[in-house]
Amino acid sequence: MSVVSLLGVNVLNNPAPFNAPYEFEITFECLEQLQKDLEWKLTYVGSATSDEHDQELDSLLVGPIPVGVNKFIFEADPPDLKRIPTSEILGVTVILLTCSYDGREFVRVGYYVNNEYDSEELNANPPGKPIIERVRRSVLESKPRVTRFAIKWDSEESAPAEFPPDQPEADSIDNDGSTYGADEEDEELVEELEVEAEGEDAEMAGAEDTAGPSNGVPAEVLDEDDAGSEDLEAESSGSEEEDIDAEEDEGEGEADEDIEMGDEGGDKPRVGASAEHQPEPIAAK
Repeated sequence: MSVVSLLGVNVLNNPAPFNAPYEFEITFECLEQLQKDLEWKLTYVGSATSDEHDQELDSLLVGPIPVGVNKFIFEADPPDLKRIPTSEILGVTVILLTCSYDGREFVRVGYYVNNEYDSEELNANPPGKPIIERVRRSVLESKPRVTRFAIKWDSEESAPAEFPPDQPEADSIDNDGSTYGADEEDEELVEELEVEAEGEDAEMAGAEDTAGPSNGVPAEVLDEDDAGSEDLEAESSGSEEEDIDAEEDEGEGEADEDIEMGDEGGDKPRVGASAEHQPEPIAAK
């Protein structure tokens, strides 16, 4: 929870000449006594392509801060033309109003600013070198972009959480390293057993190759028996294929019926939501 809340910002001189100072009426609320001052800054973005041209127009320390609603006027100098590229003077740019406590920024308000000539003729045919006396700025006050940050104030209890909360139950869980190590040892043991089994199979296969005909049957007779068995297997395989084809035809008919029954159904609807929040300024009493 923020100790200081920004309630509203009003741009007093808007529109205004380019060289005129910026004037803001700022209203904020303080919920408890603060030990230090608030620092307000106004920054002008000189270029959209590089932050080297950004310049701090002014800064102000406000304090001591009484508890309750407070209001003050913040005035800042116009930007230095020497620090702005000539091609970036006209057009749309941004100003940033920020506030910090003890060097920690907790709120930032951004405004779009349009710099253009005060006549349609100059805007249609701008000169090569800008005529600053004819340039006017217009701050888009109705659409500020407000960003808030959680910071530590005076008490330690106000500091935002920087680390995840403690989890005592996690200490009772077994160490992952020991579990994974045990799994690796089991895998290595299985691999060793498989290698040994393959070696025994190879030895048995070698013994069968070197052995003679079993039960005293000549090799030629064994070959004849093998040839006969191949013919029988070929005949039986043909009949089995016919049976299988018949069964597949019946299965396809049943599958078609199942598919037609399964076509009934609908797509599930999807739900989505979005929200956008814009601050509403509160009028000062």
